[in-house]
Amino acid sequence: MTEKDTKERILDAAEELMLEHSYHSVGLNQILKAVQVPKGSFYHYFDSKEQFGVEMLRHYMESTNARKREQLFGQADQTLPLTRLFAFLDTFADNIERGQGQYPCLVLKLAAEVSGLSEAMREELVRGFQEWISYYQQLLVEAVQKGQLPESTDTEALAQVIQDQWTGATERSVVSHTAEPARKAIQFLRSYIDSLQA
Repeated sequence: MTEKDTKERILDAAEELMLEHSYHSVGLNQILKAVQVPKGSFYHYFDSKEQFGVEMLRHYMESTNARKREQLFGQADQTLPLTRLFAFLDTFADNIERGQGQYPCLVLKLAAEVSGLSEAMREELVRGFQEWISYYQQLLVEAVQKGQLPESTDTEALAQVIQDQWTGATERSVVSHTAEPARKAIQFLRSYIDSLQA
C-alpha cells in the first residue's frame, strides 16, 4: 500500500467518523484504530490536528464537488439547467430524509463548529461555499442563455440565495429530523424562480 493510499484511508475514515460525531469529539486514536495505522504515522502525514482538518475538508470537497458537477452539468446536452438544479435539490432532500437527522454534508456540519476556532479551516470552508455558489451561478447563466430566465436576472445574487436558503433548510431539517424544511425550501425556490419567468 502506498503512502497516498494510507493518507486517503485516514481522511476517508475521519470523514465518516466526524459525520457521525463531531470534529472535537473524534480523537486521533479513534481515526487511526479505524484504519489500523500506528499513531506515529499520523504525524508523518499531518503536522497537527488543524492541518489534518484542513486537508480533510479539502479532500471531502474534492469528492463532493466532483459529484455535484456530475449531477448539475453531466447531462447538459439532454436536460435544461433548471430541471437539473431541482433534480439535484430533490435528491439531496431525499438523502436528508433517509439520514433521519444525520448531517448529509460534512461541510455544513463542521461550519459552525470549527470556523471560530481555526482560521485555516474557516478559509477552507469559505472556499467550499464559494465554489458551490459558482456552480449555481453557472447553471443560472446557462438558464438565461437558454431562455429559462430573463436576461435581467442577477445570477450571482440568486446563486447566493439558493446556497443560503439551502444551508438554512438543511440545518433545520437535521435539527427537526425531517426533510420537510428542505422540501419547503425547494418549493419556495421553485415559486420564486417561476415568478422571475412571468
